[in-house]
Amino acid sequence: MFLSYTCDATSLGPAREHLRRGPRVSSVWAMIIVTTNELPGYRIDHVFGEVFGLTVRSRHLGSNIGAGLKSLAGGELRGITQLLHECREEALNRLAAEAQGKGANAVVAFRFETTEYANGGGVEVCAYGTAVGVVHLAQGAPQATAP
Repeated sequence: MFLSYTCDATSLGPAREHLRRGPRVSSVWAMIIVTTNELPGYRIDHVFGEVFGLTVRSRHLGSNIGAGLKSLAGGELRGITQLLHECREEALNRLAAEAQGKGANAVVAFRFETTEYANGGGVEVCAYGTAVGVVHLAQGAPQATAP
């Protein structure tokens, strides 16, 4: 999985100037988010540590009633599907913002965790990974190996 989020490079600050060399999209720099532990074509220069984004949401009463009736007949529960989609997007945005705040320009080992609570009345979504600073390797340049 490869995701690219944009972040405002001005908030990186002068101490993280070297991270501005990441992929540029318009006037902002991209936050690369991958499920793998390494990023092909990039070298990890710095590990900032664990980052996460969390959101907890509940469905409204109408949605619960509609989902209950729909579950009897079968088929997709579109209201719940939409809720989960919005939760994942919000958790991912929060993860990217926390990584950016630490000075990272990428997140590796990215995962989602979803938990239902209140007897199906709500959902918690956590996005987590490791914030890192990466540098794009020049074509043909050897990649450093981990000790």
